[in-house]
Amino acid sequence: MIRVLIADDEPMIRAGIRAVLTTDPEITVVAEAGDGHQAVELVHRHRPRVAVLDIRMPGTGGIEAAREIHRTAPATGVIMLTTFGEDDYILQALGGGATGFLIKSGEPEELIAGVRAVADGAAYLSPKVAARVVAHLASGGAGALAARRTAARERVDALTAREREVLALLGGGLSNGRIARRLQVVEGTVKAHVSSILARLGVENRAAAAVVAHEAGILPPPASEQR
Repeated sequence: MIRVLIADDEPMIRAGIRAVLTTDPEITVVAEAGDGHQAVELVHRHRPRVAVLDIRMPGTGGIEAAREIHRTAPATGVIMLTTFGEDDYILQALGGGATGFLIKSGEPEELIAGVRAVADGAAYLSPKVAARVVAHLASGGAGALAARRTAARERVDALTAREREVLALLGGGLSNGRIARRLQVVEGTVKAHVSSILARLGVENRAAAAVVAHEAGILPPPASEQR
């Protein structure tokens, strides 16, 4: 059973998220919070596998809460819920320990897929979030976009062939275990590759590595193959 905490300052949003998540019999919502401070307290009390946090809340927001959860309860994966126009906040959250990013207006299936992926130890960026992050990073125009894509490809080219394979699968939202099964290697080997990839790319976490994969144009595997 995947234990989930929900944090949003709007009760109706929390109710909607709970309603979506409880359609999956393997997911249970163990706590709800109205702000980031309460979310951190409830994470320590209930030890959920995943915390779904609104990126902006009164008082302590989702980004600060994600940093604190990552620091004090690293076994809890964090998914940030964003709206269009919050690109700067997404970039801040990428470095704050969050491993999943979803648009509030996205499909319900994406929320369930994101929770399952993060619970499984994977990074999850909804396609809309990934596209907006890449576009925002290259907001200087077509030339800036081309430059970032070229830079990302150069960084990826510095990886070994196997590391590029792992990065592509990581960018597609697969956990270490699923990558291992896909490549027919032991999970420890995948963990070693992921650590090397993060170091070589100069990023702090899987979510940031996934952004590089998207920038470089590494296509994720078909959804049917990620199961």
